[in-house]
Amino acid sequence: MTRSPLFRTAGLPLTGGMTTICADQVVTRGWAASVTMAATVFTVVTAEMLPVGLLTPMAAALHVSEGTAGLSLTVTGVVSALASPVLPLLLGKLDRRTVLVGLLVLLAAAGFLAAVTPVFTVFLLARVLMGVSIGGVWLFTMGLARRVVPEHAAGPATSLIFSGIGIASVLGIPAGAYVGELFGWRWAFAALGVLSLGLAVALGTFLPSLAPERPVRLCDVREVLQIKEIRVGLVLVALIVTGHFAAYTYVRPLLEPHTGPALIGTLLLAYGVAGVIGNFLTGALRPTRALIVISAGIAIATVTMPLVGTTMAGSLVLLVIWGLAYGGTTVSTQAWAHAAAPNAPEASSAVLVGVFNGSIALGAFTGGQVVDHLGTTTVTWLPAVLATAALVVVLANRGQRG
Repeated sequence: MTRSPLFRTAGLPLTGGMTTICADQVVTRGWAASVTMAATVFTVVTAEMLPVGLLTPMAAALHVSEGTAGLSLTVTGVVSALASPVLPLLLGKLDRRTVLVGLLVLLAAAGFLAAVTPVFTVFLLARVLMGVSIGGVWLFTMGLARRVVPEHAAGPATSLIFSGIGIASVLGIPAGAYVGELFGWRWAFAALGVLSLGLAVALGTFLPSLAPERPVRLCDVREVLQIKEIRVGLVLVALIVTGHFAAYTYVRPLLEPHTGPALIGTLLLAYGVAGVIGNFLTGALRPTRALIVISAGIAIATVTMPLVGTTMAGSLVLLVIWGLAYGGTTVSTQAWAHAAAPNAPEASSAVLVGVFNGSIALGAFTGGQVVDHLGTTTVTWLPAVLATAALVVVLANRGQRG
Protein backbone atom coordinates (compact mmCIF):
# COMPACT_ATOMS: atom_id res chain seq x y z
CA MET A 1 0.00 0.00 0.00
CA THR A 2 1.31 3.44 -0.96
CA ARG A 3 1.85 5.79 1.93
CA SER A 4 0.32 9.22 1.88
CA PRO A 5 2.63 12.16 1.06
CA LEU A 6 2.55 13.28 4.68
CA PHE A 7 4.13 10.02 5.77
CA ARG A 8 6.69 10.30 3.02
CA THR A 9 7.45 13.88 4.03
CA ALA A 10 7.93 12.85 7.61
CA GLY A 11 10.51 10.33 6.49
CA LEU A 12 9.63 8.00 9.36
CA PRO A 13 8.81 4.32 9.62
CA LEU A 14 5.30 3.66 10.85
CA THR A 15 6.23 1.30 13.67
CA GLY A 16 8.47 1.34 16.68
CA GLY A 17 8.91 3.61 19.68
CA MET A 18 9.24 7.33 19.17
CA THR A 19 8.68 7.09 15.40
CA THR A 20 5.16 5.76 16.04
CA ILE A 21 4.41 8.85 18.16
CA CYS A 22 5.74 11.07 15.38
CA ALA A 23 3.65 9.22 12.80
CA ASP A 24 0.59 9.73 14.99
CA GLN A 25 1.34 13.44 15.06
CA VAL A 26 1.53 13.45 11.26
CA VAL A 27 -1.85 11.68 11.06
CA THR A 28 -3.32 14.25 13.44
CA ARG A 29 -1.99 17.05 11.27
CA GLY A 30 -3.50 15.34 8.22
CA TRP A 31 -6.95 15.36 9.81
CA ALA A 32 -6.45 18.97 10.93
CA ALA A 33 -5.69 19.81 7.30
CA SER A 34 -8.87 18.00 6.24
CA VAL A 35 -10.97 19.95 8.75
CA THR A 36 -9.38 23.20 7.55
CA MET A 37 -10.18 22.31 3.96
CA ALA A 38 -13.77 21.50 4.95
CA ALA A 39 -13.97 25.00 6.44
CA THR A 40 -12.47 26.39 3.23
CA VAL A 41 -15.05 24.59 1.09
CA PHE A 42 -17.72 25.92 3.46
CA THR A 43 -16.43 29.44 2.92
CA VAL A 44 -16.20 29.38 -0.88
CA VAL A 45 -19.66 27.79 -1.19
CA THR A 46 -21.04 30.41 1.18
CA ALA A 47 -19.33 33.13 -0.87
CA GLU A 48 -20.75 31.85 -4.13
CA MET A 49 -24.26 31.28 -2.79
CA LEU A 50 -24.50 34.32 -0.49
CA PRO A 51 -26.72 36.29 -2.91
CA VAL A 52 -29.35 33.52 -2.71
CA GLY A 53 -30.36 34.46 0.83
CA LEU A 54 -29.86 38.21 0.26
CA LEU A 55 -31.26 38.65 -3.24
CA THR A 56 -34.29 40.84 -2.44
CA PRO A 57 -32.59 43.48 -0.20
CA MET A 58 -29.43 43.37 -2.33
CA ALA A 59 -31.38 44.10 -5.51
CA ALA A 60 -33.20 46.99 -3.82
CA ALA A 61 -29.99 48.56 -2.48
CA LEU A 62 -28.18 48.29 -5.81
CA HIS A 63 -31.23 49.52 -7.75
CA VAL A 64 -31.62 46.49 -10.05
CA SER A 65 -34.31 43.84 -10.56
CA GLU A 66 -34.11 40.47 -8.81
CA GLY A 67 -33.35 38.78 -12.12
CA THR A 68 -30.50 41.23 -12.76
CA ALA A 69 -29.20 40.77 -9.22
CA GLY A 70 -29.08 37.05 -9.97
CA LEU A 71 -26.38 37.86 -12.54
CA SER A 72 -24.02 38.20 -9.59
CA LEU A 73 -24.24 34.43 -9.29
CA THR A 74 -23.93 33.97 -13.06
CA VAL A 75 -20.75 36.07 -13.28
CA THR A 76 -19.12 34.16 -10.43
CA GLY A 77 -20.00 30.84 -12.02
CA VAL A 78 -18.66 31.84 -15.44
CA VAL A 79 -15.36 33.08 -14.02
CA SER A 80 -15.03 29.97 -11.84
CA ALA A 81 -15.63 27.78 -14.87
CA LEU A 82 -12.94 29.59 -16.85
CA ALA A 83 -10.47 29.73 -13.96
CA SER A 84 -10.63 26.01 -13.15
CA PRO A 85 -8.96 24.67 -16.32
CA VAL A 86 -6.68 27.70 -16.79
CA LEU A 87 -5.17 28.01 -13.29
CA PRO A 88 -3.25 24.68 -13.36
CA LEU A 89 -1.65 25.74 -16.64
CA LEU A 90 -0.70 29.18 -15.31
CA LEU A 91 0.47 28.06 -11.87
CA GLY A 92 2.59 25.17 -13.12
CA LYS A 93 4.78 23.77 -10.34
CA LEU A 94 3.88 26.37 -7.72
CA ASP A 95 3.24 24.86 -4.28
CA ARG A 96 -0.52 24.25 -3.89
CA ARG A 97 -0.49 25.35 -0.24
CA THR A 98 0.83 28.75 -1.30
CA VAL A 99 -1.79 28.89 -4.04
CA LEU A 100 -4.66 28.11 -1.66
CA VAL A 101 -3.52 30.73 0.84
CA GLY A 102 -3.35 33.32 -1.93
CA LEU A 103 -6.81 32.38 -3.19
CA LEU A 104 -8.31 32.89 0.28
CA VAL A 105 -6.68 36.32 0.58
CA LEU A 106 -8.19 37.21 -2.80
CA LEU A 107 -11.60 36.01 -1.58
CA ALA A 108 -11.28 38.22 1.50
CA ALA A 109 -10.48 41.28 -0.63
CA ALA A 110 -13.48 40.56 -2.87
CA GLY A 111 -15.78 40.19 0.14
CA PHE A 112 -14.73 43.57 1.54
CA LEU A 113 -15.18 45.22 -1.86
CA ALA A 114 -18.69 43.77 -2.23
CA ALA A 115 -19.55 45.02 1.26
CA VAL A 116 -18.73 48.67 0.59
CA THR A 117 -19.62 49.39 -3.03
CA PRO A 118 -22.86 51.24 -3.82
CA VAL A 119 -22.58 50.46 -7.56
CA PHE A 120 -23.82 47.21 -9.12
CA THR A 121 -21.02 47.09 -11.73
CA VAL A 122 -18.37 47.30 -9.00
CA PHE A 123 -20.26 44.65 -7.06
CA LEU A 124 -20.02 42.45 -10.17
CA LEU A 125 -16.26 43.10 -10.25
CA ALA A 126 -16.05 41.81 -6.67
CA ARG A 127 -17.98 38.73 -7.78
CA VAL A 128 -15.48 38.24 -10.63
CA LEU A 129 -12.63 38.16 -8.11
CA MET A 130 -14.62 35.71 -6.02
CA GLY A 131 -15.03 33.54 -9.11
CA VAL A 132 -11.26 33.27 -9.59
CA SER A 133 -10.80 32.27 -5.97
CA ILE A 134 -13.70 29.82 -5.93
CA GLY A 135 -12.66 28.11 -9.16
CA GLY A 136 -9.13 27.62 -7.87
CA VAL A 137 -10.19 26.34 -4.46
CA TRP A 138 -12.61 23.85 -6.00
CA LEU A 139 -9.97 22.54 -8.36
CA PHE A 140 -7.18 22.08 -5.85
CA THR A 141 -9.51 20.61 -3.23
CA MET A 142 -10.95 17.84 -5.40
CA GLY A 143 -8.21 15.29 -4.87
CA LEU A 144 -6.65 16.71 -1.72
CA ALA A 145 -7.85 14.21 0.90
CA ARG A 146 -5.78 11.33 -0.39
CA ARG A 147 -2.66 13.52 -0.15
CA VAL A 148 -2.99 14.52 3.50
CA VAL A 149 -4.30 11.36 5.23
CA PRO A 150 -3.36 7.67 4.99
CA GLU A 151 -4.76 5.86 1.96
CA HIS A 152 -7.36 3.89 3.91
CA ALA A 153 -8.81 7.14 5.32
CA ALA A 154 -9.08 8.98 2.00
CA GLY A 155 -12.79 8.16 1.58
CA PRO A 156 -13.91 9.48 5.00
CA ALA A 157 -11.61 12.50 4.65
CA THR A 158 -13.12 13.30 1.25
CA SER A 159 -16.64 13.16 2.69
CA LEU A 160 -15.47 15.37 5.56
CA ILE A 161 -14.01 17.97 3.21
CA PHE A 162 -17.09 18.07 1.00
CA SER A 163 -19.42 18.15 3.97
CA GLY A 164 -18.42 21.82 3.89
CA ILE A 165 -20.86 22.16 0.98
CA GLY A 166 -23.83 21.01 3.03
CA ILE A 167 -22.66 22.86 6.12
CA ALA A 168 -22.51 26.05 4.05
CA SER A 169 -26.17 25.49 3.28
CA VAL A 170 -26.87 24.73 6.96
CA LEU A 171 -24.93 27.64 8.43
CA GLY A 172 -23.41 29.89 5.78
CA ILE A 173 -26.34 30.76 3.54
CA PRO A 174 -28.95 30.96 6.34
CA ALA A 175 -26.48 32.93 8.48
CA GLY A 176 -26.06 35.36 5.61
CA ALA A 177 -29.85 35.71 5.43
CA TYR A 178 -30.06 36.27 9.19
CA VAL A 179 -27.25 38.83 9.18
CA GLY A 180 -28.95 40.57 6.29
CA GLU A 181 -32.20 40.78 8.26
CA LEU A 182 -30.52 42.01 11.45
CA PHE A 183 -27.73 44.30 10.24
CA GLY A 184 -28.03 44.64 6.47
CA TRP A 185 -26.77 42.51 3.60
CA ARG A 186 -23.41 44.32 3.36
CA TRP A 187 -22.35 43.00 6.77
CA ALA A 188 -22.73 39.45 5.46
CA PHE A 189 -20.08 40.11 2.81
CA ALA A 190 -17.85 41.84 5.37
CA ALA A 191 -18.07 38.78 7.62
CA LEU A 192 -17.11 36.64 4.62
CA GLY A 193 -13.94 38.74 4.24
CA VAL A 194 -12.95 38.28 7.88
CA LEU A 195 -13.57 34.52 7.74
CA SER A 196 -11.50 34.18 4.56
CA LEU A 197 -8.51 35.93 6.14
CA GLY A 198 -8.68 33.61 9.15
CA LEU A 199 -8.73 30.58 6.89
CA ALA A 200 -5.75 31.84 4.91
CA VAL A 201 -3.77 31.71 8.15
CA ALA A 202 -5.13 28.25 9.03
CA LEU A 203 -4.26 26.84 5.60
CA GLY A 204 -0.71 28.09 5.90
CA THR A 205 -0.48 26.45 9.34
CA PHE A 206 -2.04 23.01 8.80
CA LEU A 207 -1.51 22.13 5.16
CA PRO A 208 1.77 20.43 4.27
CA SER A 209 3.78 21.56 1.28
CA LEU A 210 1.85 20.25 -1.75
CA ALA A 211 3.75 20.15 -5.01
CA PRO A 212 1.60 19.39 -8.07
CA GLU A 213 1.31 15.64 -8.61
CA ARG A 214 2.33 16.31 -12.17
CA PRO A 215 2.12 19.40 -14.39
CA VAL A 216 -1.24 19.75 -16.14
CA ARG A 217 -1.00 20.35 -19.88
CA LEU A 218 -3.66 21.10 -22.49
CA CYS A 219 -3.13 17.67 -23.97
CA ASP A 220 -4.03 16.13 -20.58
CA VAL A 221 -7.38 17.91 -20.66
CA ARG A 222 -7.98 16.76 -24.25
CA GLU A 223 -7.14 13.18 -23.32
CA VAL A 224 -9.50 13.23 -20.37
CA LEU A 225 -12.30 14.53 -22.58
CA GLN A 226 -11.80 11.59 -24.94
CA ILE A 227 -12.94 9.20 -22.19
CA LYS A 228 -16.63 8.42 -22.75
CA GLU A 229 -17.38 8.02 -19.04
CA ILE A 230 -15.97 11.50 -18.36
CA ARG A 231 -18.17 12.98 -21.06
CA VAL A 232 -21.24 11.24 -19.64
CA GLY A 233 -20.36 12.55 -16.17
CA LEU A 234 -20.04 16.10 -17.50
CA VAL A 235 -23.46 15.85 -19.14
CA LEU A 236 -24.93 14.74 -15.81
CA VAL A 237 -23.26 17.62 -13.99
CA ALA A 238 -24.54 20.11 -16.57
CA LEU A 239 -28.13 18.86 -16.36
CA ILE A 240 -28.35 18.51 -12.57
CA VAL A 241 -26.48 21.67 -11.59
CA THR A 242 -28.03 23.92 -14.24
CA GLY A 243 -31.51 22.79 -13.23
CA HIS A 244 -30.81 23.13 -9.53
CA PHE A 245 -29.47 26.68 -9.69
CA ALA A 246 -32.10 27.86 -12.14
CA ALA A 247 -34.58 27.59 -9.26
CA TYR A 248 -32.42 27.67 -6.10
CA THR A 249 -30.91 31.06 -6.97
CA TYR A 250 -34.42 32.52 -6.72
CA VAL A 251 -35.65 30.46 -3.78
CA ARG A 252 -36.09 33.55 -1.62
CA PRO A 253 -38.56 35.36 -3.92
CA LEU A 254 -40.14 31.97 -4.60
CA LEU A 255 -40.85 31.32 -0.91
CA GLU A 256 -41.46 34.83 0.46
CA PRO A 257 -45.10 35.17 -0.68
CA HIS A 258 -46.03 32.06 1.31
CA THR A 259 -43.71 32.31 4.33
CA GLY A 260 -42.63 35.95 4.78
CA PRO A 261 -39.01 37.21 4.88
CA ALA A 262 -38.49 36.42 8.57
CA LEU A 263 -38.71 32.65 7.98
CA ILE A 264 -36.45 32.43 4.92
CA GLY A 265 -33.37 31.77 7.07
CA THR A 266 -35.16 28.95 8.89
CA LEU A 267 -36.26 27.28 5.66
CA LEU A 268 -32.75 27.55 4.21
CA LEU A 269 -31.43 26.05 7.43
CA ALA A 270 -33.73 23.03 7.01
CA TYR A 271 -32.58 22.68 3.40
CA GLY A 272 -28.94 22.82 4.51
CA VAL A 273 -29.31 20.20 7.24
CA ALA A 274 -30.89 17.89 4.68
CA GLY A 275 -27.99 18.64 2.32
CA VAL A 276 -25.39 17.55 4.89
CA ILE A 277 -27.27 14.31 5.49
CA GLY A 278 -27.60 13.78 1.75
CA ASN A 279 -23.86 14.34 1.29
CA PHE A 280 -23.02 11.40 3.58
CA LEU A 281 -25.90 9.15 2.52
CA THR A 282 -25.32 9.39 -1.22
CA GLY A 283 -21.54 9.50 -0.69
CA ALA A 284 -21.81 5.96 0.66
CA LEU A 285 -23.51 4.75 -2.54
CA ARG A 286 -21.91 3.80 -5.82
CA PRO A 287 -21.89 6.76 -8.22
CA THR A 288 -24.61 5.46 -10.54
CA ARG A 289 -27.03 4.67 -7.74
CA ALA A 290 -26.31 7.98 -6.05
CA LEU A 291 -26.98 9.95 -9.24
CA ILE A 292 -30.25 8.10 -9.80
CA VAL A 293 -31.38 9.13 -6.31
CA ILE A 294 -30.18 12.70 -6.82
CA SER A 295 -31.90 13.17 -10.17
CA ALA A 296 -35.18 11.61 -9.07
CA GLY A 297 -35.24 13.55 -5.79
CA ILE A 298 -34.68 16.94 -7.42
CA ALA A 299 -37.29 16.23 -10.09
CA ILE A 300 -39.92 15.20 -7.54
CA ALA A 301 -39.26 18.13 -5.18
CA THR A 302 -39.28 20.83 -7.84
CA VAL A 303 -42.14 19.60 -10.02
CA THR A 304 -44.44 19.59 -6.99
CA MET A 305 -43.24 22.93 -5.58
CA PRO A 306 -45.93 25.07 -7.29
CA LEU A 307 -48.63 22.76 -5.90
CA VAL A 308 -47.38 21.76 -2.45
CA GLY A 309 -45.00 24.64 -1.66
CA THR A 310 -47.76 27.19 -1.17
CA THR A 311 -47.73 26.75 2.62
CA MET A 312 -45.00 26.86 5.25
CA ALA A 313 -45.32 23.11 5.93
CA GLY A 314 -45.34 22.20 2.25
CA SER A 315 -42.32 24.40 1.52
CA LEU A 316 -40.43 22.83 4.41
CA VAL A 317 -41.09 19.25 3.29
CA LEU A 318 -40.10 19.94 -0.31
CA LEU A 319 -36.94 21.82 0.67
CA VAL A 320 -35.86 18.88 2.83
CA ILE A 321 -36.39 16.46 -0.06
CA TRP A 322 -34.56 18.83 -2.39
CA GLY A 323 -31.66 19.19 0.05
CA LEU A 324 -31.35 15.44 0.65
CA ALA A 325 -31.20 14.87 -3.10
CA TYR A 326 -28.84 17.65 -4.16
CA GLY A 327 -26.51 17.33 -1.14
CA GLY A 328 -24.54 14.42 -2.61
CA THR A 329 -24.03 15.87 -6.09
CA THR A 330 -20.40 16.98 -5.67
CA VAL A 331 -19.17 13.80 -3.99
CA SER A 332 -20.99 11.53 -6.44
CA THR A 333 -19.87 13.30 -9.61
CA GLN A 334 -16.30 13.49 -8.29
CA ALA A 335 -16.37 9.74 -7.59
CA TRP A 336 -17.63 9.12 -11.12
CA ALA A 337 -14.85 11.27 -12.64
CA HIS A 338 -12.08 9.79 -10.47
CA ALA A 339 -13.12 6.25 -11.35
CA ALA A 340 -13.13 7.18 -15.03
CA ALA A 341 -9.68 8.86 -15.01
CA PRO A 342 -7.76 7.75 -11.89
CA ASN A 343 -4.37 8.64 -13.40
CA ALA A 344 -5.26 12.23 -14.25
CA PRO A 345 -6.78 13.70 -11.08
CA GLU A 346 -6.06 17.41 -11.70
CA ALA A 347 -7.04 17.27 -15.37
CA SER A 348 -10.31 15.46 -14.67
CA SER A 349 -11.00 17.80 -11.74
CA ALA A 350 -10.33 20.81 -13.97
CA VAL A 351 -12.97 19.84 -16.52
CA LEU A 352 -15.40 18.72 -13.83
CA VAL A 353 -15.10 21.96 -11.85
CA GLY A 354 -15.27 23.99 -15.05
CA VAL A 355 -18.53 22.40 -16.15
CA PHE A 356 -19.90 22.53 -12.58
CA ASN A 357 -19.33 26.26 -12.24
CA GLY A 358 -20.39 26.97 -15.80
CA SER A 359 -23.63 25.16 -15.02
CA ILE A 360 -24.16 27.31 -11.92
CA ALA A 361 -23.78 30.37 -14.15
CA LEU A 362 -26.10 29.02 -16.82
CA GLY A 363 -28.70 28.00 -14.26
CA ALA A 364 -28.67 31.37 -12.51
CA PHE A 365 -28.90 33.24 -15.82
CA THR A 366 -31.67 31.07 -17.26
CA GLY A 367 -33.63 31.18 -14.04
CA GLY A 368 -33.29 34.97 -13.99
CA GLN A 369 -34.73 35.26 -17.47
CA VAL A 370 -37.68 33.07 -16.48
CA VAL A 371 -38.26 35.05 -13.26
CA ASP A 372 -38.17 38.43 -15.04
CA HIS A 373 -40.34 37.41 -18.02
CA LEU A 374 -42.60 34.56 -16.88
CA GLY A 375 -42.76 34.97 -13.11
CA THR A 376 -41.12 33.31 -10.12
CA THR A 377 -43.58 30.44 -9.74
CA THR A 378 -42.70 28.98 -13.15
CA VAL A 379 -38.96 28.68 -12.49
CA THR A 380 -39.21 25.28 -10.75
CA TRP A 381 -40.13 23.62 -14.03
CA LEU A 382 -36.52 23.99 -15.21
CA PRO A 383 -34.93 21.70 -12.58
CA ALA A 384 -37.86 19.28 -12.92
CA VAL A 385 -37.23 18.87 -16.65
CA LEU A 386 -33.43 18.86 -16.50
CA ALA A 387 -33.25 16.47 -13.53
CA THR A 388 -35.57 14.09 -15.38
CA ALA A 389 -33.25 14.28 -18.39
CA ALA A 390 -30.30 13.50 -16.09
CA LEU A 391 -32.18 10.48 -14.76
CA VAL A 392 -32.63 9.21 -18.32
CA VAL A 393 -28.91 9.71 -19.05
CA VAL A 394 -27.72 7.93 -15.92
CA LEU A 395 -30.10 4.99 -16.48
CA ALA A 396 -28.93 4.69 -20.09
CA ASN A 397 -25.31 4.56 -18.86
CA ARG A 398 -25.80 2.58 -15.64
CA GLY A 399 -23.26 0.00 -16.75
CA GLN A 400 -20.52 2.68 -17.03
CA ARG A 401 -19.94 3.11 -13.29
CA GLY A 402 -21.08 0.71 -10.59
